[in-house]
Amino acid sequence: MYEAKNFDHLLGTQGFSDALLKNHFTLYGGYVNNFNKLNDILVAMEKDGKFGTPEFAELNRRLSWEWNGMRLHELYFGNMSSNPSPIDKESELSKNIGKEWGTLEIWEKDFRSMGAMRGIGWVILYHDRQAERFFNVWINEHDVGHLAGAIPLLVMDVFEHAFMLDYGLKRADYIETFFKSIDWRMMEARCK
Repeated sequence: MYEAKNFDHLLGTQGFSDALLKNHFTLYGGYVNNFNKLNDILVAMEKDGKFGTPEFAELNRRLSWEWNGMRLHELYFGNMSSNPSPIDKESELSKNIGKEWGTLEIWEKDFRSMGAMRGIGWVILYHDRQAERFFNVWINEHDVGHLAGAIPLLVMDVFEHAFMLDYGLKRADYIETFFKSIDWRMMEARCK
């Protein structure tokens, strides 16, 4: 049984109203609850031998939606801070990101521009440890488009619930505020 993590330490984060954050925490809690419910139902179906039924198939497909909704929000909230640390441009991570894109500034421009694209979803900076590569990836839905085996280092939610209450249609302003709230130490810890 998974329990929703407490992210109340983010309340008071500059540029994010407490109302927006509390709503977002509640939405995240829904993913945790729905994952647990689906998992319980699937375990019961397995015990009853209901493999191969349409219900079993559809619930298994839905499971990754709820799981990724839960985990992506944990990563998103986890890379934010009410007392953020700036990027250390001399860190190994910064140098490697800069090497991948040519400069750290080009990486950031790429990441921000992906977040500004029309549509709902996530923008994720992934690290592929096998090839020591980095990728900015647009994820439209929670359960589609992830890079298997790659580690998410930075996760930005660009579903409307992440910004509409505070920013309306001004997604670029949200992205600017999000970048100011990034705890770069967390990114470096995820990379190790």
